[in-house]
Amino acid sequence: MDESATLKMAKLSRELKAKGIDIIDLSLGEPDFDTPEHIRESAKKAIDIGYSHYTPVSGYLDVREAISKKFADENNLHFSPDQIVVSTGAKQSLINVVLCLVNPDEEVILPAPYWVSYKAMVQMAEGISIVLPTTIETDFKISPAQLEAAITPKTKLIIFSSPCNPTGTVYSHDELKALADVIASHEDLYVVSDEIYEKINFMGTHTSIASFENIKDRVIVVNGLSKGYAMTGWRLGYIGAPLFIAKACDKLQGQFTSATN
Repeated sequence: MDESATLKMAKLSRELKAKGIDIIDLSLGEPDFDTPEHIRESAKKAIDIGYSHYTPVSGYLDVREAISKKFADENNLHFSPDQIVVSTGAKQSLINVVLCLVNPDEEVILPAPYWVSYKAMVQMAEGISIVLPTTIETDFKISPAQLEAAITPKTKLIIFSSPCNPTGTVYSHDELKALADVIASHEDLYVVSDEIYEKINFMGTHTSIASFENIKDRVIVVNGLSKGYAMTGWRLGYIGAPLFIAKACDKLQGQFTSATN
């Protein structure tokens, strides 16, 4: 398995900066502002009152209730706290889901360009990545026909992001609805919607593909606090998922990291 390209570039950038070289670092998705003050103060208070022990595997109930409310208020998505798993960053959320869903030799569709770790995660699950190319002329978006043509009896999952990392492309409501209609016609196909860049969006209104009734029970939404709140080092991500997937991720995470972070 190859080293993460973004982490490799970030390491090289730090090494060059240490030598006094002026570097513009476009590797990690690091916001250019600090964690908001009210969050920092709340974290200090939490330390003072003893929040320094193991959490439940999926996260404290009040945290999962807050995430459930966020989904409802901001995304019109309805996940119970039992359907939410908080993890050590959205990256762990993603690999949890891939390992829980993808069996050896099953196919995972990746619209390109895609975040560099998606393909490695599929490799870890012994799955097969099916890459769908896009172009600047298509605004780096896949079409419903392109998606339909890529689906086979071995297809288990599609992973995509909107807003997209790395292109910044945002799928419109109608574009997502057209993709959802294709997915709905394949009852064994699941979707991972990586929405970590939800709040860094300069292209239009964010819509989650999980909001469409015909596929909502087969969509796993991945999000976190790293990008929108400049909390990359805090390592806090989460999923909203069908209950059986959330339970599987809880079991897997209990063996990997024991607790949330």
